[in-house]
Amino acid sequence: MTSTENLRELAGHHGISTTYVGWDGDEHDVSDRTLQRILAALDVPAATPEQISASLADVPDRPWRQMLPPSLVVTENEQRTFPVHVPHGDPVSVWVVDEDGREVAVEQLDIWVDPRLVDDRLVGRATFAVPRLPLGWHTLHARSNDVESTATLVVTPVRLATADRILQQQRWGLAAQLYSVRSRRSWGIGDFADLADLAAVTGGHGGDFVLVNPVHAAEPVPPHEPSPYLPSSRRFVDPLYVRVENIPETAYLPRKHRAKLDESAARFTKVNKKAAQLDRDTTYRAKLDMLEHVYRVPRGPARQARFDAFCAQGGAALDDFALWCALAEKFGSRKSQWLTRAPSPDAPGVGELQEKLAGRIDFYRWLQWVCDEQLTDAQDSARAAGLDIGIVHDLAVGVRRDGADAWTLGDVLASGVTGGAPADDFNRNGQNWNQPPWRPDRLAEVGYLPYRDVVRSALRHAGGVRVDHILGLFRTWWVPEGFSPADGAYVRSDHEALIGILALEAQRADAVVIGEDLGVFEEWVQEYLARRGIAGTSILWFEKDGDTPRSPETYRRLCLTSVTTHDLPPTSGYLAAEHITLRSALGLLERDLETELADEAVARDAVLRLAREHGFPVSEDDSDDAVTVQSLHRLIATSPSVLLGLSLADAVGERRSQNQPGTVDEYPNWRIPLADEHGKAVLLEDLAGNERFAALAAALSPPATARD
Repeated sequence: MTSTENLRELAGHHGISTTYVGWDGDEHDVSDRTLQRILAALDVPAATPEQISASLADVPDRPWRQMLPPSLVVTENEQRTFPVHVPHGDPVSVWVVDEDGREVAVEQLDIWVDPRLVDDRLVGRATFAVPRLPLGWHTLHARSNDVESTATLVVTPVRLATADRILQQQRWGLAAQLYSVRSRRSWGIGDFADLADLAAVTGGHGGDFVLVNPVHAAEPVPPHEPSPYLPSSRRFVDPLYVRVENIPETAYLPRKHRAKLDESAARFTKVNKKAAQLDRDTTYRAKLDMLEHVYRVPRGPARQARFDAFCAQGGAALDDFALWCALAEKFGSRKSQWLTRAPSPDAPGVGELQEKLAGRIDFYRWLQWVCDEQLTDAQDSARAAGLDIGIVHDLAVGVRRDGADAWTLGDVLASGVTGGAPADDFNRNGQNWNQPPWRPDRLAEVGYLPYRDVVRSALRHAGGVRVDHILGLFRTWWVPEGFSPADGAYVRSDHEALIGILALEAQRADAVVIGEDLGVFEEWVQEYLARRGIAGTSILWFEKDGDTPRSPETYRRLCLTSVTTHDLPPTSGYLAAEHITLRSALGLLERDLETELADEAVARDAVLRLAREHGFPVSEDDSDDAVTVQSLHRLIATSPSVLLGLSLADAVGERRSQNQPGTVDEYPNWRIPLADEHGKAVLLEDLAGNERFAALAAALSPPATARD
């Protein structure tokens, strides 16, 4: 075989696809350079023909060097076997300790496998059967002579039970970018108290859930990253969303500090009435200043006990995050050995540094506790307002390369590459998200615990979770540093493990799971998700049979269907092709503006024609599109999809996009406050009596008899 053939075979053994089918339906080859760089990110030497040959020869020996597999993730009652490797002829005993601490025997099967010479020693293989175990996280043990090994064993549901619950009837809910939804009491940015009120308004209109953007932790101090999809950590929460006045200790602030708080609140009341760009940095500085004072207010015994319990439950993960926050605050953008990678607890100087920063570490623990309490209140308020599902949190694809998770998780995240997406019909140049992807091999070696913690965090205060780009749980587009997004390759994940753990944690939280499965995907993926009880995502404009829009009656049932999404303009803006003119102004079009507008008009008119065919009127006057927007929502309500989404931007007549993919600062992404069709700021208090909101809610609401 040639060196190139060996390289491609080696890549395949490590889960790297050497070809892919693009959005155009054609098969594309991945370059040798890309394969070599991605193999290097997996610690597989492949820079020279000699290294490639040696790495390829080593592939069969790798599993024989381990007594137990790195981890096992199975479905309930699945008949699965696993190998155990010991020096040939040595005895071995295997057992499981379940998550309740009980020992369970493991049966060895009468299967002979010839021993193998590995690293100059003869290794034998015994085969065992996974015993029947309840759903949950268990530990597999093996002992041979004086050597013992353990591995994580996870039993997951075959199908997420909550899927069958939501399949009983169609429901609708609101999709909102929380930071943009302000009230008269907000400090320039929508907060967790606003979330609770938004849920109450949604319940008043008959909705069953509120889907919000990720509220993952960003930087501990300004400047604050605008994108909620580029967090520092997905395991912790952004204090930017805290309502300072709702912290009980705020009532006991000294008089001068209370006066300062009231002054800040009054200043932001004026800001909230303006539709200018959101200013996270000003808001966050003001909140942090007041939060420092509230933190110093003595807590009563009951409150202190709750805080202590929260810290104990958070354990080392919370401590590490708080330490990173304290270090990031101390060193800022300056280079420091402490911010390169999380040091070992017993490394020289660590104890002394933690002692010096003890006060700041405790402050950042306290901030997470405050977030936790206010998120609990938001979900409780949603359920009390009659929302059957409540808050649905959004789980971002990944984290930034210089953030807290990248610091603490080490090589569980790949280095030298970033995640992204190949070219598609909407992003012809592909995408680079500048986020390090999970390393599938390392995740298995650590028993998927970091991934589990991310999922648990998203579900902790939720009735559901939306998984952004859930296709990444099947395969991720890795882009080597310095390469264009188009010059990447897919790296396969153990999707059965990742989807299984997602389903397990969601079932334990009694939550629904919605997978954002838009983009380039293999045909079997959506069927697999539905089989496991994971709802898909459909957007009216994207649902086509060839070039023809699909009739909603043919949409998937286990699905969240909406007219638009946060990566498109609100429907009013989309009807006016403002996404085309914006992309033209930003230089993102591959063809001339007139051609793009003409093609867009054909696609848009086909959807409007579909609405007319279903008996729904369409406005002839572009200046008044309320009738058309309502008809498009009535159109998706004819689908069998059990979840229907209403964008809050559509509900108030907003036209501006929250995000323009392919840009960073060229467009004010994630900085657009909620406004109406006239560009006037809309506050939360205005929503209950908003006629447009009521009309669209009615368009999506099933008949009263269907809800009773």
